[in-house]
Amino acid sequence: MNDYQEHVYTLTELNLNIRKALEHTLADEYWVCAEISECHPNRNGHCYLELVDKDRKGNTTARQRAIIWSNTYNLLQPYFEQVTGQRLSANIKVLVLVSVTYHELYGMSLVIHDINPTYTIGEAARRRAEILAQLEEDGTINDNKELPLPTLPQRIAIISSSTAAGYGDFIDQLQGNNYGYRFYPVLFAATMQGEHTEASIIEALNRIHTHIEHFDCVVIIRGGGSTSELSSFDTYPLATNVAQFPLPVIVGIGHERDETILDYVAAVRVKTPTAAAEWLIERMRLADLATQALRQQVTDIVSTRLLRESTRLQQLTSNVPYIVSQRLHNEAVKQQNWAHIVSRSATDKIAGEHNRLSLMSMLVPERTAMLLRQEQQRLDNMAHTIALLSPEATLARGYTLVTHNNRVVRSVDDLPTDTAVEIHMADGTAQAHITATSKKEDNE
Repeated sequence: MNDYQEHVYTLTELNLNIRKALEHTLADEYWVCAEISECHPNRNGHCYLELVDKDRKGNTTARQRAIIWSNTYNLLQPYFEQVTGQRLSANIKVLVLVSVTYHELYGMSLVIHDINPTYTIGEAARRRAEILAQLEEDGTINDNKELPLPTLPQRIAIISSSTAAGYGDFIDQLQGNNYGYRFYPVLFAATMQGEHTEASIIEALNRIHTHIEHFDCVVIIRGGGSTSELSSFDTYPLATNVAQFPLPVIVGIGHERDETILDYVAAVRVKTPTAAAEWLIERMRLADLATQALRQQVTDIVSTRLLRESTRLQQLTSNVPYIVSQRLHNEAVKQQNWAHIVSRSATDKIAGEHNRLSLMSMLVPERTAMLLRQEQQRLDNMAHTIALLSPEATLARGYTLVTHNNRVVRSVDDLPTDTAVEIHMADGTAQAHITATSKKEDNE
């Protein structure tokens, strides 16, 4: 141990050597760009910060403590706020002039001597431009703007802090409107400041979506604040959720000069919570005026139609006697014409029938004589036929006729044996006695 004693340092000595080495090696000052992750002014007027650097994925790649001494901070803070519109705070990127210090007790830190506020303005603009470009590439930047706006936006889902003055102003303006319009606002409370703003608003949108059929539109409102406080609304996840929400979104965040990414993607952009309420009231008023105009238009149309019909009715009434007289005259003329036509038709008909009767009277005797001759000839033919077919004619041709009990015998079945029959011939009758009969077989 004694052999190495001349090479052993106390921790204080080592840190002092590190301090001397840094002081002799490093330049006096450096311009450094970094993001402020923590910012804590204290009661002594000093401001303690933590600076970080991040890669494109948001992973922290470097971290260093920094301090702005009170005399410098009292100059830098007002200057920075005047140029950028925001105070030095966490979650903003800065370009600062620093010197590197090393203290044997507190370690290394950066002392900030100056700041370039235009870098912060440019960085915020660059970040906003990147988000807008991504939304353009996604094809969603105009989705919410293209939704049809409600004609009567009465059922309103509100995303705001329940204790915010802006929310109170919005409700007072809405419910106390001069026209007596009724609105039905429902608050979906969310954190509107700080690191949880993005997640809280997205969660509120999701809750609204589960009851979407009960609302006409969504209103996101927040009172004014520093630019750094409003930077929580400049995020891609929040912007894409608002852009793709299926109900029109009305954004009223900050004061007149404030602007966020949500202003670019929402269906309606107004400057303040009060202005959001005024927009809803004006929307109702326009619908009311349109309804009144339609009502007046209908009234005018009905009045004009009634006047026209009344005039027409008066004209018709005044024309009735003339119309009746003219109609009666026309009917009388028609009856005369019909009477003439009927008289002429009857005369023509009678003359025609007279001629037909005269012709028939000439044809009847001739036709009667002809018919009598035809009927006489037919009777003669029938008499001749009857004579040819009579029993006498048959017997004269050599046939005989057998009768039994004065009935003609047609079958041997009608002649039992030992039966007396009569045989008729042309010139007389003979008596016979049947002793036997035989019936001819069917196949003979």
